[in-house]
Amino acid sequence: MEKNSRRTRRTQRRGDIQADLTGFAKPRNHDLAVQLVNRVGNPLQRLHDVAINRYVADAFNLAFNDAAEVGYHALHAVQRYCICAVGQGMAELHRFVAMERRNFIRNTVAAAGAIGLQGNLMARPKWKRKSLVNKLHIGIIGSGMRGQAHIDLLLRRHDCEVTAIADPDPVMLKQTQAIFERHGKTMPAVYDKGNHDYIRLLTMAKPDAVIISTPWEWHTQMAVAAMKEGIYTGLEVSGAVTLDECWALVNAYKSTRTPLYFLENVCFRRDVMAVLTMVREGLFGELIHLECGYQHDLRGVKFNDGVTAYGPGVEFGERGFSEAKWRTWHSQYRNGDLYPTHGIGPVAQWINFDRGNRMERLVSVASKSRGLHNYIVNHPKGGQDHPNAEVDFRLGDVVTTSITCTHGETIVMYHDTNLPRPYSLGFRVQGTRGLWMDVNNSLYVEGVSPAHQWEDAGPWLKKYDHPLWARHEKDAEGAGHGGMDWFLIDSFVRCGIDGLEIPFDVYDAATWKAITPLSEASIASGNMPQEFPDFKK
Repeated sequence: MEKNSRRTRRTQRRGDIQADLTGFAKPRNHDLAVQLVNRVGNPLQRLHDVAINRYVADAFNLAFNDAAEVGYHALHAVQRYCICAVGQGMAELHRFVAMERRNFIRNTVAAAGAIGLQGNLMARPKWKRKSLVNKLHIGIIGSGMRGQAHIDLLLRRHDCEVTAIADPDPVMLKQTQAIFERHGKTMPAVYDKGNHDYIRLLTMAKPDAVIISTPWEWHTQMAVAAMKEGIYTGLEVSGAVTLDECWALVNAYKSTRTPLYFLENVCFRRDVMAVLTMVREGLFGELIHLECGYQHDLRGVKFNDGVTAYGPGVEFGERGFSEAKWRTWHSQYRNGDLYPTHGIGPVAQWINFDRGNRMERLVSVASKSRGLHNYIVNHPKGGQDHPNAEVDFRLGDVVTTSITCTHGETIVMYHDTNLPRPYSLGFRVQGTRGLWMDVNNSLYVEGVSPAHQWEDAGPWLKKYDHPLWARHEKDAEGAGHGGMDWFLIDSFVRCGIDGLEIPFDVYDAATWKAITPLSEASIASGNMPQEFPDFKK
């Protein structure tokens, strides 16, 4: 009797958790529960993506036991092994699913209880700083090229002060000191005693806020540490390495209520904001299809001469400098949409992600990889005999991801960083009445534009110019990325001082960052669909 009772409770719990994962509102309906239990029991339909991500995540947990000791090379070696292992064949995956199925269900139910699954979307309350002063004291974690750009903008302001910097790189600290001298200001306290000295910045300097601009693999642990200290956290953009990182950010926020600002600057691009105004005023009708991506020739970023950030050369890793020291490893050992947020950030605003609409699933495909190898062998400082000519780069030259949304929209994303091309984020916003495409800077509105003819988008963008740009155009002059970096920093500081709602918060960060590990899992599994977690449940 007791055995049958336990079996019944186990079946109900499986139905409950699967119902929650699939977004149904009444998991206790008997017929629905039976259907969902069957779906839980189908590894190809419902557990395929979980198996892949767990397979990778388990090994990563081992690698991360002591990241400082394991080292960067070992970490990526583990990742490469796991991804290759997952991709070896369905037979291995079936065996893995059969072995782990019961553990998955039990652990998922336990995790659901731990994070407090809810039926309603989490609210975005305003928050108030502990300090009542009118100047935000900011610590900088990572003073590389991106960190230095933030510092330069912060030093122009009178409502904030950079009070501490953590970075173990003496070259970057020297360049940062030159920025302070140029502004006539004194270099603040520096925490440079190794990769983990940022902890001392958080606990000793105790800033009101931090901005994290470090290599991608450090983002989550640094952000979680800052949030646990109650420090308003600005996190630079990247894709996640695993879905566990996304959950770690969400869980840190839910346990501390410390706000995280995801620093996606493209959401402040002038044409992007103008199109947001068009969308909200219904110019394109009901939105149907969107396109975006990161299409940027980064060969001169992934490789350099080892001395300057963009110096000509084919070195990377320990022989590289700046981003070439760490970013290129992701191209060597990973295959997916590695940098999705510049594209998906604006799209999320246009179709209201995490505010009623959400991404449900994706499928990714990757082309063959030729661009980085050709760059090395054809470069004057490279050649067929250069050691890096033997490197096998896993990242497909063009990764294409298709996404479906709750409200029926479709999204196509591109990641294209290994081939010669001009820069473009490839935006396309298409609705029932017309569309805008940034590639040809054109627009078409039915009944207004000449029939079947593109119009120059310029006059439309001027007509619908966002009020923020009209008001602060002069303030943004000279700021990075065409001025949008000024709007990003201004928003970050104002939210910190006034306790305003964060425009791109921890749930946005988790959802956008999740595209990367999900796209990797899709490609590794032979282009199988991957479900997006609902981080608000």
